[in-house]
Amino acid sequence: MDNQPKTIKKFGTFGGVFTPTLLTILGVIMYLRMGWVVGNAGLLGAWLIIIVSFLITLCTALSMSAITTNIRIGAGGAYAIISQALGLEVGGSLGIPRYISQGLAVAMYIFGFREGWLGIFPTHDPFLVDIAVFLFLFTIAYISANLAIKTQYVIMVVIILSLVSIVVAAYNGSMEIPTSEALSWGSFQGSSENDFSGSNFWIVFAVFFPAATGIMAGANMSGELKEPKRSIPVGTLWAIGVSFIIYMALAYWLARTATEEELLTNYNIIIDKAFNGPLIIAGILGATFSSALASIVGSSRILFAMGEHRVLPYSNFLSGQSANGQPRNAMIVTGVLIFATMLLRNINAIAPLVTLFFLVTYAMINIVVIIEQRLGLISYRPLFKVHKWIPWLGLISSVLAMFIINPTISWITIFIVFIVYWYLSKQNLETPFEDVRSGLFVSFAEWAAKHTWGMKSMQQRAWKPNLMVPVRDIVGAKGNFQFLRNIAKPKGSIKLLGIEPFCENSKLVKELDKLSETFVHKGVFSSWTVINTEEFAKGVNYGNQALKGAFFRPNIIFLNLQDHDDYENEIRPVIKESI
Repeated sequence: MDNQPKTIKKFGTFGGVFTPTLLTILGVIMYLRMGWVVGNAGLLGAWLIIIVSFLITLCTALSMSAITTNIRIGAGGAYAIISQALGLEVGGSLGIPRYISQGLAVAMYIFGFREGWLGIFPTHDPFLVDIAVFLFLFTIAYISANLAIKTQYVIMVVIILSLVSIVVAAYNGSMEIPTSEALSWGSFQGSSENDFSGSNFWIVFAVFFPAATGIMAGANMSGELKEPKRSIPVGTLWAIGVSFIIYMALAYWLARTATEEELLTNYNIIIDKAFNGPLIIAGILGATFSSALASIVGSSRILFAMGEHRVLPYSNFLSGQSANGQPRNAMIVTGVLIFATMLLRNINAIAPLVTLFFLVTYAMINIVVIIEQRLGLISYRPLFKVHKWIPWLGLISSVLAMFIINPTISWITIFIVFIVYWYLSKQNLETPFEDVRSGLFVSFAEWAAKHTWGMKSMQQRAWKPNLMVPVRDIVGAKGNFQFLRNIAKPKGSIKLLGIEPFCENSKLVKELDKLSETFVHKGVFSSWTVINTEEFAKGVNYGNQALKGAFFRPNIIFLNLQDHDDYENEIRPVIKESI
């Protein structure tokens, strides 16, 4: 594989973002669980669940749009967004578990496809169906993302035809229940799995919400878009808007087409009530297949991006590309992961991790925007501006949704993220781009300086040795290194003040820089500067006067006693000025 691609196929808004995002949102939940949601919550309750779910994803989509119009986003979608804002450690702490969860998601989609397939061909061997679907998916994704997107165009036609079948049924009079008599608010009876022992709004919400979490499908293709700054916001927001209208209309059709009992007991109600049932079955198969295809393509891009940034072992291999720019090595590793997951055969117990890692990612994207807005850095000038409350609403709602869906696994998810972050923080990763962490530290320092300035009552209790060390002779300063370090460590600071007449290519400047770095390496905060003057006393006084306005202003002047007659006269002005 060649690490430098020769030609890379770039995609536009419709093919690269809108199509995969829309197809991921219009998934199997729409076909097989939407009726159950309406049966439990009623029409008004179902509409409220849809609105709340899409509100969470919309806030995150708006935050993501603000970020992507402010930076030049690379490959990896949400991983790239978070890494470029908060560093590779934070990006990787979400990217690694999210990549693994995407492998779980592909396996689940394949299992879902198999269930639909066996409904048509019950005599086929389930394991062979899984293997055949996996090989077909992997072959399409391995050849190129272009083929995957063209395949998704075909699937989109199938899903549109399935929706047309519902529209035709409505036109032919399937909505026999008058609006006034349609179920307005449900009684939350539960499901056949729990013998209809009861449910509540949030349990039904937890079942439906994963349907609305597909907004990252297009962003995952960020490295292969012609104009990611335009395509990601436009494509994602249009996909959310179109899918929201479809879900709201479908809930209305179901409420007026089937009785409460039918909606609760028959998961195939849409198949039975549509004009053409086989088209709905084709839509179900297409929805699971397209979601699996989008996930396998997107997850390999996340792995490739982490390989490019040297986040993982064997990064050179993972970042390898084919001649046409396809991340073939990352695709092979992804295929192995998916196949290994399929061998588990039953992943229901860890399936909630997929949704929860999405929500953790949503929360972090909103946090990035909150930080950028609060810092007020001049570098944050997004073309797509959002109100300051949008990311806060997205953050709070994402966290609440996590704990509503599954509190225990939510804590496990957060623990996994922190463990990965701890591991990556130990790896001394080199971030190849500037992030907002430096601005964050500067803002904290400014805040602290403003709030401590003039607080004389706190100076005695908070006293620490802040040394100013005038340096004419670097050899003498080095000789006092251990003594200075012992005075200042662990909480003090040392400011090296070089004093010499102006000269080009000063050796003192280079030596002060090295000495300051050595102090820092030994655990003492240190900085340095040079004042160009021939008079030692003036240089020290100038430095002392200038540093009186500093946050860590010197409270100790360290002077080397000199063995010559004029030294007493030389330092007398320094002592007088200091007192």
